[in-house]
Amino acid sequence: MNVALFLWIGIGFAVVLLVVGVIFSLTDERSYVDERLKRYLEEEEEDYAEANRSSPLTDWINVQVERTSFGERIAKELARADLKLKPHEYIGINILSVLIVAGIGWGVGGEGQITKSIFAVLGAIVGLFLPRLYVKRQQKVRLERFNDQLPDMLNLAVNGLRAGYSTMQALESVSKELPPPISDEFRRVVREMQIGIPMDEALANLLRRIPSDDLDLIVTAINIQREVGGNLAEILDIISYTIRERIRIKREIQVLVSQVLYSGRILALMPVALAIFLWLVNRSYMEGFMLVPACGVTMLVCGGLMIVAGYYMMTRIADIEI
Repeated sequence: MNVALFLWIGIGFAVVLLVVGVIFSLTDERSYVDERLKRYLEEEEEDYAEANRSSPLTDWINVQVERTSFGERIAKELARADLKLKPHEYIGINILSVLIVAGIGWGVGGEGQITKSIFAVLGAIVGLFLPRLYVKRQQKVRLERFNDQLPDMLNLAVNGLRAGYSTMQALESVSKELPPPISDEFRRVVREMQIGIPMDEALANLLRRIPSDDLDLIVTAINIQREVGGNLAEILDIISYTIRERIRIKREIQVLVSQVLYSGRILALMPVALAIFLWLVNRSYMEGFMLVPACGVTMLVCGGLMIVAGYYMMTRIADIEI
């Protein structure tokens, strides 16, 4: 009973922190870089102050988190996923996720204190990884959308260069004509160059936000052309053709390996689904595993590790780099 009370108190405290963080994050529609650039673009000072309004407590927590390498890494991951969250807000969401999922595990753990504790621990572990999995998923989706838009971006930039545009004007046309996320990223590049940041640094910042091999090839080509000269339009046209062929080959490979991927997912989820079904249908049978931790819990842990290892191996087999 004391453990359950402690969990519910922790969940309530985490909910309060999450609500406070969401309120302040919703008032900030721009990313951190856009907020800093907003000062130099001569926008209204009152709007800027309103958008950055926060409490001293949240500011102090955010500063303390960002000073550490862990906070810098979190900020980098959130920027790549394009999530309007600050490091301390992300940590608060992690704590909330751990407490909620642990509370759910405690609630469905049956009548025994041992099973409740085991389910609460398993729920806490799952809750710890849920926000990270969501961030990784958002990064993957955004990176795929960005890579799919790169050929169109190159064609638009090549047409602009051949029409007499400078490199900066060609990038600005990309930021205006194409849809997000590529337009948002190149808009940041243009704004950074407008306030005096060199082009190579602005493109390097773009590459840190978007870890794409195709984008790395484009940035390298632009930097080399600025150093030694040459026909940039022709170079980008060749890169565009290379990227299109690469995307075509990737999609063909995805079709060929889709059976392996779905087989791995089904085989990995089948034991979990079977365990949940048996817990709902015959709980006393499954509780027998929990009553003897030296045997039952060890078997469950070994089975879980084997499932994870098997799924990882099957995904690595299907992961073919082009």
